[in-house]
Amino acid sequence: MKMAKNENSYGRIQSTADLGRLVRAHRKGKGLTLETVSGLGNLSTRFLSEFERGKETAEVGKILKALRILGLDVIVQPRGGSSLSACGTRSTKTGADKS
Repeated sequence: MKMAKNENSYGRIQSTADLGRLVRAHRKGKGLTLETVSGLGNLSTRFLSEFERGKETAEVGKILKALRILGLDVIVQPRGGSSLSACGTRSTKTGADKS
């Protein structure tokens, strides 16, 4: 996922590098430095820099904290034609009730 300068491309993430690039573009688009985000979330600038460079072993809890600070959400959904409703139940394309 290559992004032009100052262009945020939100959507499917397939690697830690994709997520890092998206987060870096989002942070820079908001005019925030690593130091500012670090101070807001009590996260080290080293961690944030490694996360933005796609470090595969970055701690999930810290990643979620950084995303929250930056105003980003994580949405997980199944691949293909079905999705989960707001209450967590699976619905299909046809919408037929299978109970």
